[in-house]
Amino acid sequence: MRITGNTITNSLLYEMNQIEQNQAQLENEATTGLAVQNPSDDPSAMASILNLEAESSSITQYQSNITQLQQQASTASSAMESLQTVAQSASEIATEADGTASQQDLNNYATQVTQLIQEAAQAINTQSGGNYVFGGTANSQPPYVVTLNSSGQVTSVDYQGNTTVPSVEIADGVTLSVLPVGANTTGTGADGVITDSRTGADFFNHLISLQNDLLSGNTSAINSTDLTNLQKDSDNITQQIATNGAVQQRMTAESTIEQSRSASLSQLTSTQADADTATVMEQLSQTQTAFQAAAQATAGFNDLTLSILNYLQ
Repeated sequence: MRITGNTITNSLLYEMNQIEQNQAQLENEATTGLAVQNPSDDPSAMASILNLEAESSSITQYQSNITQLQQQASTASSAMESLQTVAQSASEIATEADGTASQQDLNNYATQVTQLIQEAAQAINTQSGGNYVFGGTANSQPPYVVTLNSSGQVTSVDYQGNTTVPSVEIADGVTLSVLPVGANTTGTGADGVITDSRTGADFFNHLISLQNDLLSGNTSAINSTDLTNLQKDSDNITQQIATNGAVQQRMTAESTIEQSRSASLSQLTSTQADADTATVMEQLSQTQTAFQAAAQATAGFNDLTLSILNYLQ
């Protein structure tokens, strides 16, 4: 079989082109530190990298969800601590309103209770991230509305939220609800901070009863009923604060787990995508040597071809 000079030259040029492409790839790896940037570089590795990046993206979203829930839980905790302070103050007033207190004293106490009711309403109507915390999923409006009479006493505090709270995903297949609602008389579902039929809590109505009993001088009802009811309210709020603390601890633990997973995924992605710098530099040196050798061979062949042609002439 006859092999022409053009065939040999083309073959050498092809080899030089391949070496040059390989050299460009290695130089890019050395510059970027990445061995895999496109599917064509390593289809199997790229598929693995994409899966790892998708999982990492999910973890980032979980961490964002946890942060949001932590903010809500912290806001709720502060509000419930304020409610607990109101409950303690109301109980102290009820204790002091015994048979020795004058009606003027009782009227002054009633004014203080009215102010406590409004203070509690302000606390329960707190917001986090633009949403009302204790209204359930009806969180675009204040959960409680206070109504006053012409004398400035509270006649009612009405709940306009619902008993459903949103669940947020904090890990694969794990959802969490961190907020109680303002009121729940269904006997199931989210706890009610102000009113809950399971505990007998009915904070605002109990405060209004105390206010009215003070105004009417009914110290017997204050001592026999109001104090007992306020204790139920205080116990209920205390339980909600404790539950909130437990939820916050759980979210802290989940956040730590997700951070650890994120670090592991980052390491795995790096293993798949990152170039081995030492190996790349060694291969680059070898490629450069091979390119120079191929260039010399091509030049030598061309010189030999010219010499033969000159001889033949």
